[in-house]
Amino acid sequence: MARMPSAERRRQLVEAAIRAMTRDGVARTTTRSIAAEAGVSLSVFHYCFESKQALLEAAIETIIGDYVARVMKAVEPRATLHETVRAALRTYWEDVTAHPGQHMLTYDLTQYALREPGFEHLARAQYEQYVRSATVLVEQVGAARGTEPKVPVPTVARHLAAAVDGMTLQYLVLRDEESALEQLELTADQLVRLIGG
Repeated sequence: MARMPSAERRRQLVEAAIRAMTRDGVARTTTRSIAAEAGVSLSVFHYCFESKQALLEAAIETIIGDYVARVMKAVEPRATLHETVRAALRTYWEDVTAHPGQHMLTYDLTQYALREPGFEHLARAQYEQYVRSATVLVEQVGAARGTEPKVPVPTVARHLAAAVDGMTLQYLVLRDEESALEQLELTADQLVRLIGG
């Protein structure tokens, strides 16, 4: 096995964990199955992560970080505030429809963390990350358009995180793309009013 920098090895294990958990579910994915998915020994896993809990935390951060980065790249001034907001939300939505398994995994991670003693803080951290990401998005949209929010940014961010979370889960259950896009438009309309439109 080739030597690899620790950060790169951690990333390899996180990506393997995401694949394994997406396929098998969080509860059925073990440290041994993650190591096997990554093609490394169990000792390499334990060298990189002190526990499954630490790996789950890294997986949550990676999943959220990856799609937030894609959304942030989509935030650029458009002809109107509504078009700017819609473009950001649609970029997120394209990620949901392209990677439904990963988004389903986020709900599985939440449920697992809430049910498993000692893991509860992971669910809280996950939802705090959603609000932080929404905060950055709201601030970036406002800055791109030169507008000041009519409602405090933390309030708008919590509303956006809750709306997107609900829409995502509803889509994963119903797989009704037309209804989901209608909800996305309503959310864009609400955000425009709240952000300053």
